[in-house]
Amino acid sequence: MKDMQASLEKLRADAAEAALIRGLATDSHKRELFTRLADHLARLAAEVERAIATSPLQEN
Repeated sequence: MKDMQASLEKLRADAAEAALIRGLATDSHKRELFTRLADHLARLAAEVERAIATSPLQEN
C-alpha cells in the first residue's frame, strides 16, 4: 500500500509541475500540451486515490 501512496504523491507532484510549466510557457502549443499533461496526471492521481480508498488491504 505504501508504494501506491508514493505513486499517488508522485503523480500529484508531476501534475503540479506540469501546471507550473504551463503557466511559464510562452508558446500556445506548449501551453496546450502542458495543460493536457497536467489534466491527465491529475486524473491518474484521482484513479490511484480511488484504488487506495477501495482496496481491501487499506492500512488505517
